[in-house]
Amino acid sequence: MSDCFKCGKKDLSGDEIAIYLKLVNRGAKEFLCIDCLAEFFQCDKIEIEKRIKYYRDSGECTLFV
Repeated sequence: MSDCFKCGKKDLSGDEIAIYLKLVNRGAKEFLCIDCLAEFFQCDKIEIEKRIKYYRDSGECTLFV
């Protein structure tokens, strides 16, 4: 598993890694946790969680299986 490269949160979830790949860089080797990703995009953590749910529910993005 990976850790957040900003805050050091251990063992990021598959969804945290997938949303980073989807929104930031498909070829990334380092990732941000949801909290740090929300800070990066200057939005609320809830918005990131909604986007994860959207991609997961849509079934169209292979990153969220």
